Amino acid sequence: MTTDEHAERFTVLRPLLFTIVYEILGSATESDDVLQDSYLRWAEVDLATVRDTKSYLARLVTRQALNTLRASARRREEYVGPWLPEPLLLDEHDAAADLVLAESVSMAMLVLLETLTPDERAVFVLREVFGFHHHDIAAAVGRPVATVRQVAHRAREHVHARRKRFEPADTASTARITEQFMAATATGDFAGLLSLLAPDATWTADSGGKTTAARRPVVGAEKVAAVLLDLFHKKWQMSDLRVEMVNCNNAPAIVAHLGGRVEGAFLIEIIDGKITNFYAVRNPDKLLAVTVRRQISR
Repeated sequence: MTTDEHAERFTVLRPLLFTIVYEILGSATESDDVLQDSYLRWAEVDLATVRDTKSYLARLVTRQALNTLRASARRREEYVGPWLPEPLLLDEHDAAADLVLAESVSMAMLVLLETLTPDERAVFVLREVFGFHHHDIAAAVGRPVATVRQVAHRAREHVHARRKRFEPADTASTARITEQFMAATATGDFAGLLSLLAPDATWTADSGGKTTAARRPVVGAEKVAAVLLDLFHKKWQMSDLRVEMVNCNNAPAIVAHLGGRVEGAFLIEIIDGKITNFYAVRNPDKLLAVTVRRQISR
């Protein structure tokens, strides 16, 4: 078998493999590293021994992702302030037609997956999102099939008990609410902003201690509106600010460019016509991901 065939098989499956690893790690940057390392391992495999390329590569990248996740556990424990996944810049309708995929890459789901153990997270992602059989998952995580079934059940119960209702994006409604939000913040319209927010709206900012940001989530429509106006209207109004509307993790997002650099990515979660959550990623190490559009698949 030639190196070209190794490359061809890997390239065809790369969007799927990237999505699996990203959902396990919550980091596009680390996912790229895992795929690069996995390809080097894959290039050494005798393809005559591979019965199912998809299952084989899924197992390979999952093992590498778990190694990375376990190695980074201490760094995440010592992280300054809330830890949010890296935002994933997508084509406008990349995941929208696939509801399972759309939910699985949502910021809310990725934050929830952070509460699982590494094994639980990998098993949940492979089983619930991508539909792999238990024996394939067992090979990927290095556990007996019976154990994997128990872990899958435990992880599924944990996620279902804690996740909010997922609402597929209504493109027209989302566009309207986002436009109203942008207008309210640009003009300093506090009342108009309040009308767009759910009563328990939450602002969660991830800075890693590397830039100014709230160290704890801000909860409540009035408090969140005050944060938004202070950030978008007061602090950046007179600056060289360029705002771009994009799709991150299948949600409307604002990417702010200041002085030629990305200053922040702000994801907006909308349920029942109201903005319920803002995820503000300010850590510069996590903003490289919003400069490259990604293709995801399952």
